Amino acid sequence: MFSLLVWVLVCVFQVVASAPTNDLVKRQGGFYYSFWSEGGGNFRCTNGAGGQYSCTWSGNGGFVAGKGWRGGGNRVVKYSGTYEPKGPGYLAVYGWTRNPLIEYYVVESHGDLAANEPWTSKGNFTSEEGTYEIYQSQRVNKPSIEGTRTFYQFWSVRTEKRVGGTVTMKTHFDQWAKAGMKLGNHDYMILATEGFTNGKNTGSGTSSITVS
Repeated sequence: MFSLLVWVLVCVFQVVASAPTNDLVKRQGGFYYSFWSEGGGNFRCTNGAGGQYSCTWSGNGGFVAGKGWRGGGNRVVKYSGTYEPKGPGYLAVYGWTRNPLIEYYVVESHGDLAANEPWTSKGNFTSEEGTYEIYQSQRVNKPSIEGTRTFYQFWSVRTEKRVGGTVTMKTHFDQWAKAGMKLGNHDYMILATEGFTNGKNTGSGTSSITVS
């Protein structure tokens, strides 16, 4: 009885201790689940079984939620589901690296493609999976996996939206490197739903995604 009580308390502590970063690990199925939000919006995301999750959102502020892997690197990401945004937002393979600190997106579909910071075009490329535009942007004194920092964002934005398919991350990493955009050590990678406010333009929508 004592050992069972200790085990329960440890599990509870693990969930509570992770709350400040809004990151939770879903152990069954081996997938990493992440949820982060700010502002006064209505953001509801459900961590389903295996590689599944779903979200509904509306109002001011922003959120990022999704499922994937601790680490990242040259994965082949397969996913399916539904994504119905109104206003600003992305459906993307999303991740971070350290040294240097980089936030990256491979945008598969989106609502209003309205960046908060100026984007610098770095060209485009076509692979067997589609055509993508490459961009780089910088965030100054913004939240990151290392606290409030200034860091670059790397983007591949698919020219024809889709919800479901295969994303070969090595292709994007190689194309970014050719454009002089160098990543660091991979921290995590998820297939993410993101919604946010851009000025007076508030977002809303729903998504239900399964990663494999």
